[in-house]
Amino acid sequence: MRKLLTILLAALLGTPVVLGQVAPDNDDIFEQTLNHESPYYYPSLMLRYRSGDTTLTERDYYYLYYGYAFSDDYRPLMPISAEDRVLMAFEKAHGDPSYDNMRDIVRYAEEVMRFDPFSPTNLNFLAYAYGAMGDTLNERINYDRLTKVLAVIGDSGTGLTEKSPMHVLRFSHAADVLGTLGLSVVKRLVVSRTTEYITVANENGRQLSKGYYFDYSRVYWGDPEDAPQKERRWKINDYPVGGY
Repeated sequence: MRKLLTILLAALLGTPVVLGQVAPDNDDIFEQTLNHESPYYYPSLMLRYRSGDTTLTERDYYYLYYGYAFSDDYRPLMPISAEDRVLMAFEKAHGDPSYDNMRDIVRYAEEVMRFDPFSPTNLNFLAYAYGAMGDTLNERINYDRLTKVLAVIGDSGTGLTEKSPMHVLRFSHAADVLGTLGLSVVKRLVVSRTTEYITVANENGRQLSKGYYFDYSRVYWGDPEDAPQKERRWKINDYPVGGY
């Protein structure tokens, strides 16, 4: 299934993620997304994101993606049961690409969006299913979301050294980014409190000599042992950031 998703992601994007080398500035993100007068005030950005606003720029997505880590709705270690339903619906649709089966993919994928609004794989499913249903508007919306989320992650670091890892909100997002490069995860190795090294294989299954580094520190911001980070979590005027 992972191989199938990798192919699907790569086929949809067509081009690899352009890797940058600037780590997210957490202090700036926190201040900008909390400031009512900022163009990056989080409730406003999320409303536009949820509504399918394709005029949101990659800079907007930078604050959207990493700003989500400060929301009480950000629960990266919580299992999302709807993800299994999406996979089952996709498997069924792969053998029978009917409108009803595609609609099931959309229904379950929209449920996943409530808990992981920036999942590249899930956005890919939405773009794929809407396209198969002939809904070109929502196909374009989710394709736009997908490409900009991946661009933001790619711009957060080269991923080639421990000092320049790509920053992700969930472990699964790292595998999704690698999938756009035609790579799959072979093994994950924790190399520090905030970084993991992922050994990868190419499309032919051959393990490569060099892998990629990812910063997963945000995943554990809610950990009691990481009190300073935990204190930074916030909820904006009780706005349901995670709700859909």
